[in-house]
Amino acid sequence: MKKSIYTFANTIFLKTVCVFAIAFAAGLSAFAQQPAPSAPVSQEKTAEPPLTLALVFERQHSNLEREIVPAAEAMPEEKFNFAPTQGEFKGVRTFAQQVTHVAYVNHLLAAALLGQPAPAETEKEYGPADIKTKAAAVQYLKDSFAAAHQAVASATAANLLEMLRNPFGKGTMSRLAQCVIFLSHGMDHYGQMVEYLRMNGIIPPASR
Repeated sequence: MKKSIYTFANTIFLKTVCVFAIAFAAGLSAFAQQPAPSAPVSQEKTAEPPLTLALVFERQHSNLEREIVPAAEAMPEEKFNFAPTQGEFKGVRTFAQQVTHVAYVNHLLAAALLGQPAPAETEKEYGPADIKTKAAAVQYLKDSFAAAHQAVASATAANLLEMLRNPFGKGTMSRLAQCVIFLSHGMDHYGQMVEYLRMNGIIPPASR
């Protein structure tokens, strides 16, 4: 009796093992027949342009332009000629004159870098006298940055220390110095424009 039960148990065990073995083999076969999962589609990175001196200057000029042009646009027409009056501010430039002065110097530097005639001299470097409105002043500023971009594109490792006509007087000045003055001069007057905006309760766009 015990032997019969033992034999029966062994038979059941062996059948169970066979069933699992068949099922496992079938599973492996089905898995093997499945197509391999496709690799995730890689998004190709946009190729970065080779880094050059001209590109470095171009990016810095673009950063300055993105700050100073919106600042000029942010001052309302009726306050465009604002200048501080309380404290030691006698004779300071108005907001409009800050804008046109930056633009005039941009044109002055661009002409020297490109070997072009200097723009006509103006009173205290304020730009053309016929610029009377906010729209005209802002457009003059935008045009000056277009000239600046063209000018700094001329910079190369070979010509960076080339001596060019000094745009501010007699003698010469290196191409490198003139490319840098675009930035230092622009940021100087941008800081003053920011103060004028805040005195009128206006947050400069770059600070919002």
